[in-house]
Amino acid sequence: MPHNKIPETAGSQGTCSQFQDCSSAVENCLHVAICIQLYPWITSRWQLNGSDIDTSLDHRYKLNGGNLIVINPNRNWDTGSYQCFATNSLGTIVSREAKLQFAYLENFKTRMRSTVSVREGQGVVLLCGPPPHSGELSYAWVFNEYPSFVEEDSRRFVSQETGHLYIAKVEPSDVGNYTCVVTSTVTNTRVLGSPTPLVLRSDGVMGEYEPKIEVQFPETLPAAKGSTVRLECFALGNPVPQINWRRSDGMPFPNKIKLRKFNGMLEIQNFQQEDTGSYECIAENSRGKNVARGRLTYYAKPYWLQLLRDVEIAVEDSLYWECRASGKPKPSYRWLKNGDALVLEERIQIENGALTITNLNVTDSGMFQCIAENKHGLIYSSAELKVVASAPDFSRNPMKKMVQVQVGSLVILDCKPRASPRALSFWKKGDMMVREQARISFLNDGGLKITNVTKADAGTYTCTAENQFGKANGTTHLVVTEPTRIILAPSNMDVAVGESIILPCQVQHDPLLDIMFAWYFNGVLTDFKKDGSHFEKVGGSSSGDLMIRNIQLKHSGKYVCMVQTGVDSVSSAAELIVRGSPGPPENVKVDEITDTTAQLSWTEGTDSHSPVISYAVQARTPFSVGWQSVRTVPEVIDGKTHTATVVELNPWVEYEFRIVASNKIGGGEPSLPSEKVRTEEAAPEIAPSEVSGGGGSRSELVITWDPVPEELQNGGGFGYVVAFRPLGVTTWIQTVVTSPDNPRYVFRNESIVPFSPYEVKVGVYNNKGEGPFSPVTTVFSAEEEPTVAPSHISAHSLSSSEIEVSWNTIPWKLSNGHLLGYEVRYWNNGGEEESSRKVKVAGNQTSAVLRGLKSNLAYYTAVRAYNSAGAGPFSATVNATTKKTPPSQPPGNVVWNATDTKVLLNWEQVKAMENESEVTGYKVFYRTSSQNNVQVLNTNKTSAELLLPIKEDYIIEVKATTDGGDGTSSEQIRIPRITSMDARGSTSAISNIHPLSGYISVLLFFIVNALW
Repeated sequence: MPHNKIPETAGSQGTCSQFQDCSSAVENCLHVAICIQLYPWITSRWQLNGSDIDTSLDHRYKLNGGNLIVINPNRNWDTGSYQCFATNSLGTIVSREAKLQFAYLENFKTRMRSTVSVREGQGVVLLCGPPPHSGELSYAWVFNEYPSFVEEDSRRFVSQETGHLYIAKVEPSDVGNYTCVVTSTVTNTRVLGSPTPLVLRSDGVMGEYEPKIEVQFPETLPAAKGSTVRLECFALGNPVPQINWRRSDGMPFPNKIKLRKFNGMLEIQNFQQEDTGSYECIAENSRGKNVARGRLTYYAKPYWLQLLRDVEIAVEDSLYWECRASGKPKPSYRWLKNGDALVLEERIQIENGALTITNLNVTDSGMFQCIAENKHGLIYSSAELKVVASAPDFSRNPMKKMVQVQVGSLVILDCKPRASPRALSFWKKGDMMVREQARISFLNDGGLKITNVTKADAGTYTCTAENQFGKANGTTHLVVTEPTRIILAPSNMDVAVGESIILPCQVQHDPLLDIMFAWYFNGVLTDFKKDGSHFEKVGGSSSGDLMIRNIQLKHSGKYVCMVQTGVDSVSSAAELIVRGSPGPPENVKVDEITDTTAQLSWTEGTDSHSPVISYAVQARTPFSVGWQSVRTVPEVIDGKTHTATVVELNPWVEYEFRIVASNKIGGGEPSLPSEKVRTEEAAPEIAPSEVSGGGGSRSELVITWDPVPEELQNGGGFGYVVAFRPLGVTTWIQTVVTSPDNPRYVFRNESIVPFSPYEVKVGVYNNKGEGPFSPVTTVFSAEEEPTVAPSHISAHSLSSSEIEVSWNTIPWKLSNGHLLGYEVRYWNNGGEEESSRKVKVAGNQTSAVLRGLKSNLAYYTAVRAYNSAGAGPFSATVNATTKKTPPSQPPGNVVWNATDTKVLLNWEQVKAMENESEVTGYKVFYRTSSQNNVQVLNTNKTSAELLLPIKEDYIIEVKATTDGGDGTSSEQIRIPRITSMDARGSTSAISNIHPLSGYISVLLFFIVNALW
């Protein structure tokens, strides 16, 4: 846009608006439209209804930056059409008209309205008659008192076209006063009319009658494109009529058509040409029906298909300027120049809206406007025509300083100076005039064309351009180079996934030219930074070899090496085929299923450029560990076969199948699993295993087995048939166990002889029938519990915490089965027999040691035998008293005297307290400091002699012994290795001289206890 051009927006400003009558002190001025803003070099003026507004004479009008401000607007003076004229040095343009209207709503006249008297069941129309107004209104009715508004329904309707209230059938509840309420949708002002009383006549009830349509739309209604159309229809009648709508041509309503107000209004949003046509409103009741019809027609204000564009053109040239618009009806065109109607003459013509001006001169310059209009509106398009006259000038379009071409090519040297009118051109090479010949020709635009260029064509070329206003020249230097050639091109290759290759691209080129290499993969330029993990460009300055590392399937395709210089480009392509293991097969389906077979089908996946050789089928069940290979027919499925039958399946098991394809490269990814399918039922084929039994209570035969796994049950309703008979009897006794998870059956009968042999077998069955029985095995009935008690029971104390109980074995008979062991029950003198504790020992033992007892306390004990059938009677009760606890006083003042072969020890006597066991002797524990193996010496004296070679340190301690066990240990003493003839010491002396850490004492204490 030239610096001082009038903006395009100036030609299209202004809107059709309605404004409120301003009466308050704040709202005392009105902006009509924006004409020109922010362009101070533009002047503007306004017209109202075709007459200029003189802002200098009328103080109510004011201009502010192109805006027209109306102070204290008045609807009597200021209503009308406003238009802005904008002018600068280039000309004048006119805005479209802006219509200013004032919305108002006066009060109703204060007069009483006549009473409306109707019969019950009769229809009635209450008239509103709005007061004088301007602008759109809305209507409502008040019943009796404000704000009790009449609610519209299928019986009552308020027309927004007329404002009247329609009651299809009057009922007694309708009696009352009705007031029309009118609201201005612009000012939101509301006025109420006088009440209209509605009363019932006393001369009877109105009978039924057919519908009478009182509210209907016009026979022809034009509708604007994009508008919302509302059609009203309401009928009086008894019974209350039902309102329905339809198109006369029978076409269904689109979704955008809505029925509102209980079907009293049809609303069409965003009205388009396809919505035109005849519409029908049908009012119907039991007495008949009535139809109202109307036609919607379509109109559209003009809208632009092609706008004007600024034109700069040389004198003496011709102008063809076209503006095109559409609308309905079809718009007509007129043209303005500088705000006035364009005057036509011989060289200025308008045809179908297009303007033609021949033999242009400078006076034709100016601002032009094309106006398209029909009866529904008009639109403006503005543009500048600039007619120029000038001498040739290369400053805006200079010639190239240098043009590079290769030998044998075609070159065009441009010569396009700015000139009005167009300049004539001639060329020189150096000082020699260029003349046309077979290879050299002059172009109409002044350029020079040379074909089949040779090295001799190189040089400096000058173009001289001239018209009646002057001349100018420009120069360019032509450089001719040898063509670029690819001497080692990439070739087609066939590789496997994971390999690395190099695609060569080496060239021979003119040394004057810089060279660039680029690689395209399937038409896309290779980004070596983004794809650096696979692609790398290698080679010298004349080589653009492409290295591809770790090739993948995605790298298959066409590779193009593009070599480019400043004057030419060459390329060479190669196809790269990457072969890999096949992709997963697709669409795996189970076409047919039986009890042991499944017919599968699938489609081939991607072969990764290597044909599929074979397929393998895998299956999975809820009982399998992952996917397992299955047998098929055919056993080997070749790559061209896409069906197979899986065999040896288990009946009544839910299976999934998948397919794995293989080619020469290897096995591919498995397919997605098929849908889960269940094989059909069949009679069971597997009998229970590990059939056994025995045990139980008296008069019982217990039979056990390992349940058949669910995947081998072959169908629903699975259970077991248990058969048994006494050994030597031919007839089987049979029973049914219905639970498939039950592992045992117990047969109870008083006639069962204890521990008698039975032959047993367990079979299976399901909904399809019975299966096999297990092999016959022998099971013994329940044993008879022992009937006699152990004899010769004795008990004696071993220590302060242990008592040993002994007995003789009980006599045994065959019916007792297998003796499992003996149960020893014991309790102390202060306890009850019911709270006794028990110890069990094996059947081959006749004694038991009771441990963890309290010291110096009498314990009672009894013994009984038991087997799998239960326990027998207890023996007679015997008792024994635990011994007193050992003395808590350790041996004191341990003194030692050592030579190189022996150690003499002495210590003080330990005296037991009254509640402790008497001392019967002493134990001396000794070991070397480097060993854990402890040795013990027993003595009934308070001294001991140890024959020991004293070659290393010894650790020694002393304990008192009693019937109740060993007493507390003395302090450990360490006897060091003898380095002189003899040595002496005591516990107190050694402890002072050779202190031992606490952890050694604890360690030795645990070691000695472990050994003893």
